Amino acid sequence: MGVHIKQAVEVATYILSQRLQGKKRFPLTLMLEPLFRCNLACSGCGKIQHPLEVLRKYLTPEECFRAVEECGAPIVAIPGGEPLLHPQIDEIVHGLVARRKFVYLCTNGILLEENLHKFKPSPYFSFSVHLDGLREWHDKCVDRKGVFDIAVKAIKAAKAKGFRVTTNTTIFEGADPKEMQEFFDFVSSLGVDGMMISPGYAYEWAPDQEHFLKREQTRALFREILAPYRAGQKKWNFNHNPLFLDFLVGEKDYECTPWGMPSYSVLGWQKPCYLLNEGHYKTWQELIENTDWEKYGHKSGNPKCRDCMVHCGYEATAAMDAFNPANMVKAASSLF
Repeated sequence: MGVHIKQAVEVATYILSQRLQGKKRFPLTLMLEPLFRCNLACSGCGKIQHPLEVLRKYLTPEECFRAVEECGAPIVAIPGGEPLLHPQIDEIVHGLVARRKFVYLCTNGILLEENLHKFKPSPYFSFSVHLDGLREWHDKCVDRKGVFDIAVKAIKAAKAKGFRVTTNTTIFEGADPKEMQEFFDFVSSLGVDGMMISPGYAYEWAPDQEHFLKREQTRALFREILAPYRAGQKKWNFNHNPLFLDFLVGEKDYECTPWGMPSYSVLGWQKPCYLLNEGHYKTWQELIENTDWEKYGHKSGNPKCRDCMVHCGYEATAAMDAFNPANMVKAASSLF
């Protein structure tokens, strides 16, 4: 099973309730960034490019809870930086689980095994371990040798203690389709509870701007990588709505839902989404009401959005499309 059935049911109930209330824009996943500091310096990351005074800041548990309650999203992803560097990350996770939020703590795995004792297994909680490929490719992507082996060891330790564990993979230009297929086979052998994949996006602040995918490149690459899966030859366990995978290979032509996965950090609510560096609002309501949403998305003509096919903009669109009667059966296939 990829998406946990409890999560699927509660998220579907949430979407229906929002629709019945007549709400046009509502979030599905909050990207809660309690700090930007990290113990890696990946060339494809824009977060660690913040000035030192920002990297030293972190959100308190109370600030995290307030942001979650303010926007009301049923899912909370906790990226960073490296969240396990936060001195109160366990308190934040426990508080969110107590609020019945589905929490994905995103980590590079370096500090995971030594911090497992701080957390408790729960259907509302998952570790999402960053792995971009097999050993050589992943260590190249994160600019440090040995990280792959540490992360894999941590995944095994977390699974042995009963935790739900997923992986999070960003696919860049230059990725070898066959190697990615071998990587999915390997990750599947670890017994993870789902794999999440997304094409890389050209962060304005990322040091490496040469290896992000263009839109047609994305479709061609994902068609090749996912060919055995789509032909039924592989049973890879993706933690995705299958309609989003259809979008990645070009079978669906979705428009972005930028408010579907908003970001809250030490700087406030990032506008319009966590990929674009266009300033911040103090409140969720300001973000929703004051953002000119027509200026964003592929069809807007905004050059910053032209090639983006990242999950933060399009998984919410796929989730809404799952309520189309013609798509319900396929969307439900991610549960089994």
